[in-house]
Amino acid sequence: MATTQPTIPGIIATMAIKHEAFFKEMGARIAQARKERGLTQQALANALGVSQQTLAHYEVGRVGVAAAMLPRLAQLLDLSFDEILTGQPTIRIPGKRGPASRLEQQLDAVTRLPKAKQKMVAELIDSVIVKAQMEAHHAPG
Repeated sequence: MATTQPTIPGIIATMAIKHEAFFKEMGARIAQARKERGLTQQALANALGVSQQTLAHYEVGRVGVAAAMLPRLAQLLDLSFDEILTGQPTIRIPGKRGPASRLEQQLDAVTRLPKAKQKMVAELIDSVIVKAQMEAHHAPG
């Protein structure tokens, strides 16, 4: 059986479809965040320095948002780049600038586990802490 190799036009068409889907999904997230914050298209467009029509095109994915505009958009909508680009939130710790540390992200994930799994993780952490305290107490000093 002969396998057919993908053609360049076929590859480009597939990429274009994925590209279009990405911008439609991102536009929907932008529109939802804007509405959740009580902003009109005109108000957000003014803050971004674009026309209301351009913002409308962003929100339906007809036009992709320029990468240079993402920092300002994230700031205005109080979203992380992850939230705008992928829809996945970046965990933030109140009062702390920037994304959460790996440990903070893991602890957040643990809070979403079933209670039995949470208890198991808590017991493991407790044992590590007790061991570290004992080693510190018995360390030559």
